[in-house]
Amino acid sequence: MNEALLAAARLGAATAACSLDLERSTTTVEIASGGWTWGGRRFPWLATCRDRTIYYWTGEAFEPVSRYSTSLIKLVPTEWGPPTFEIDGVKMLPTSQVSPYEDARAKVALIQPSGKAILDTCAGLGYFAAWCLAGGAARIVSFEKNPDVLWLRSLNPWSPGLDARLELQQCDVAERIASLRDASFDAVLHDPPRFGLAGELYSQAFYDHLARVLRPGGRLFHYTGAPNRLTSNRDVPNEVSKRLRLAGFVTELSGDGVLATRRRPASHR
Repeated sequence: MNEALLAAARLGAATAACSLDLERSTTTVEIASGGWTWGGRRFPWLATCRDRTIYYWTGEAFEPVSRYSTSLIKLVPTEWGPPTFEIDGVKMLPTSQVSPYEDARAKVALIQPSGKAILDTCAGLGYFAAWCLAGGAARIVSFEKNPDVLWLRSLNPWSPGLDARLELQQCDVAERIASLRDASFDAVLHDPPRFGLAGELYSQAFYDHLARVLRPGGRLFHYTGAPNRLTSNRDVPNEVSKRLRLAGFVTELSGDGVLATRRRPASHR
């Protein structure tokens, strides 16, 4: 955006159309010497615009949407508009062939959210929750343990805003799930970090809890990614499928994850 406005200024334009919200919408700003004006407020040009960096206005200056506490976490632009995010340089959402927002839409469609109570185990930027809301979910309970991810989310125009149907909790789902009621959800979306970062979210004990809190017949989509077995020396999707079956699910591989259905109890004559 900064380069486009500077180009318009060099051409002597008085106004320019641009997006201030990562392609969610287009607006017109006024161009003047030393900066630009929008909504009655004057903003300076960015002195330096770093590659793969999104900036936000602090009230005094433009700063990168990134933080370092226990790890470096940042919002990262994509060619699609909706951003992804990285933790210590590891990309958290698919972006190479599809928008991370559209990728979330396709995965949410697998659990058919309309009218359902949905457990969203690892909230991230909230793209799953956004599509659950758009799909008519009755209730979504989302967990995110990293406060810096929630900060990114507060600055991301593609993340969902306040909605009475969405309950967002800052806590570790691996610890919280034991206190969730049996059969209290109609569907589950499980998008954990990779195995090496959060192995507890791939454990048999955790999957047993997912089966417990999901009603019989309920659907689960588990993102696994598609690691190369030749380089990783593991077959994560099939390992996940095996553990989910032990927990009481019927499973099938679906894209870059596993789609599972909670088995119904055998009927007794």
